[in-house]
Amino acid sequence: MREAVMTGNGRVMLPHANGRVLAEDIFSDINMPPFDKSAVDGFACRKDDLGSELTVMETIAAGTGPQVPIMPGTCSKIMTGAMVPPGADCIFMVEDSVEVAPGRVRFTGTGEPVNICFKGEDIKAGEKVLSGGTLIRPQEIAVLATAGITRPLVATQPRVAVITTGDELVHPSVKPTGPMIRNSNSYQLEAQIARAGGIPSNMGIVEDKRRSILEALLKAIPQHHIILLTGGVSMGDFDYVPDILKSAGISILFRKIAIQPGKPTVFGKYEDKMIFGLPGNPVSSFVLFEMLVRPLIRKMMGWQGTLPVLRLPLGADFTRRKTERKALVPVAIRHGEIFPVDYHGSAHINAYAGADGIIVMEIGIGEMKKGTVTDVRQV
Repeated sequence: MREAVMTGNGRVMLPHANGRVLAEDIFSDINMPPFDKSAVDGFACRKDDLGSELTVMETIAAGTGPQVPIMPGTCSKIMTGAMVPPGADCIFMVEDSVEVAPGRVRFTGTGEPVNICFKGEDIKAGEKVLSGGTLIRPQEIAVLATAGITRPLVATQPRVAVITTGDELVHPSVKPTGPMIRNSNSYQLEAQIARAGGIPSNMGIVEDKRRSILEALLKAIPQHHIILLTGGVSMGDFDYVPDILKSAGISILFRKIAIQPGKPTVFGKYEDKMIFGLPGNPVSSFVLFEMLVRPLIRKMMGWQGTLPVLRLPLGADFTRRKTERKALVPVAIRHGEIFPVDYHGSAHINAYAGADGIIVMEIGIGEMKKGTVTDVRQV
């Protein structure tokens, strides 16, 4: 097998950096603010003159510099964001002023207002503002722009292949008849991969034959960092995936996990490639992707963060009969509480359309009472 095609880290235009992982530390080339600026619309003057009538020397708009310094008994009308004139050490708001004569004002408020954003109080030139490994969101886009970075260096996006197995599957455009069902896994996983930051590649539906699955696997491995196979991983007569992985030289690290749904999940490695055999039921493939593959994609991109988890109370009692496996339960969030979604099993993907997150019931736990505070993994 050939080595994977690795694109390496690269620079992208700022609008295309959203959702990528920063691959370099970012330092500001300027102070922020770059000058003392007004935080309000008002009058710039000396604190010592707040009790006096003041002569207005000029009006300073944002984007224009002051023309005259502030002297005793004088002030300048100033707009929000404008440069504070030399000699001024405070700004009182327009609503705390009264015009006593044309061109003369007096402060009518109390205390000693400042209302100045001082040079460098937010960021100093040379200061690190973002670290490599940061997930770039709209707020990081703003920081990059402020630091003058228009083409940030971002991490490689893992290429993820999706191979869907099953003779019973037809494309969504086909109305299924008899024992056939529509293929939803491919499209679901493509969307999950893209949301996680990877580059999805749909390898299509592969028939339940050893040779067909092996050929698809051997085709996918050289061009991808992660390969996802759905279906064919349990103990049925046509569940070939674990044996096929072995025959392809893949080292299998586990072939089942104590999770419900998703017990027959296989994971193996070939050199630096990660291969997952996910159950064919859509809920199982959805949940196992969220729990195992999504964090892996982020870590492969160098992300240093953790996926967000909410701590919320249950809004109703919840029970289950079987407790020998860890249960992953879909929940909806309503008014600060979580409610288990009506859920009929691992084929009931419609339940997840109304779910905001997943909670975990540990092995041996069959009941969770209303009010119990638990972690919610958002989906």
